[in-house]
Amino acid sequence: MSSAKGTLIAALDVGSTKVCCFVARADETGAIKVEGIGHQVSEGIKSGAVVDLASVEASVRAAADAAERMAGETMRRVFVNVSTGSPRSDAIHIEVKIAGHQVGDNDIRRALEEARRQAEQPEREVLHTIPITYSIDGSRGIDDPRGMYGDRLGVDVHVVTATTGPLRNLQLCMDRGHLGIAGACSSAYASGLACLVEDERDMGVTLIDMGGGTTSIAVFMEGALVYTDVVPIGGQHVTNDIARGLLTSHIDAERLKTLFGSAIRSASDDHEMITVVQVGEASQEDQSQTIPRAMLTGIIQPRVEEIFESVHERLISSGFDQAVGKRVVLTGGASQLQGVRELASRILNKQVRLGKPIEIEGLAEATVGPAFATCAGLLAYAAQGVAQKGPLTAAMLVPEEPRSTMARVGRWFRENF
Repeated sequence: MSSAKGTLIAALDVGSTKVCCFVARADETGAIKVEGIGHQVSEGIKSGAVVDLASVEASVRAAADAAERMAGETMRRVFVNVSTGSPRSDAIHIEVKIAGHQVGDNDIRRALEEARRQAEQPEREVLHTIPITYSIDGSRGIDDPRGMYGDRLGVDVHVVTATTGPLRNLQLCMDRGHLGIAGACSSAYASGLACLVEDERDMGVTLIDMGGGTTSIAVFMEGALVYTDVVPIGGQHVTNDIARGLLTSHIDAERLKTLFGSAIRSASDDHEMITVVQVGEASQEDQSQTIPRAMLTGIIQPRVEEIFESVHERLISSGFDQAVGKRVVLTGGASQLQGVRELASRILNKQVRLGKPIEIEGLAEATVGPAFATCAGLLAYAAQGVAQKGPLTAAMLVPEEPRSTMARVGRWFRENF
């Protein structure tokens, strides 16, 4: 929806621990101003995948309704995140004939659509077709080929795919909540758009989005996303370990993790005592135990180490561990746990900082932290389409292929004459 105030866009982050919805307006420059915010405890999501349709629908409805009431607007379609479906990165080189004329938007679009067609596989859906670099008649390293002459246009494309089933379940939840999907974006990619500065994306950076049920990885080089992956472990697994290890409820385990938890031991941990309410007991007076904080840290640290060791293994196997440089940015709710930044730096052998949404106006104080980076990034992803001027961006959405024969013929004439 467009007006004098700008284009209305909506983002919905469906996570394992919370569902968050932002309603905002974006102007022709891509500037974003948030007008509505809603967030709700997530029910029915496990490791990023839908396991209970009714519960997810209720969480989505509650978050969307709160954002709509705050903004005074009604949403019809939203941009959603994807952290499930075993996302996979593939590099594809495409060449199309341009018959000696100037390269135009249609030629670039044709090349990206061909990449999308080649990337299609049974049981998998294409999420992103992201141009990395272009070439003309074999001359490589071109950032924006439009206006140049040649016979063959080549493009190296990063294609991100995910399995169809989990995506269809997510879409079904949106349908039951009477929300259409305007676009889907991988969680780590969205977080990168929200938290990374331009120099980081150009020089090379690894973004690690530590969610409740999954930890997503996004590698950026030369301004574009070049690799993404998901580790099926997150902050909820740490909470589950605490609950089992200390025989306490999940609610109390989350409280202990938030108030006293740390991923690295300190000298005072052996002497600092904390009280743990035993599972099934009504209050501390009924039955509780007092343990040294070191015991809690001893439960948390191995799981967080497992997360970063898994991330490290995937970066090494992808070939980007050394190529991307020494910069890591952490986002997501689980990244706020004390000691996580230091542990990540130790295991990954890189410089680590905590990422927060930047250049987005109107965010409330409670929603400017790492836990809301994905939702903010979905707005940035949508706003790139609103401000689609100049060189085609990495986030360009490839239009859906016309289904009827006449529509295909009409499109061919528009592109070639």
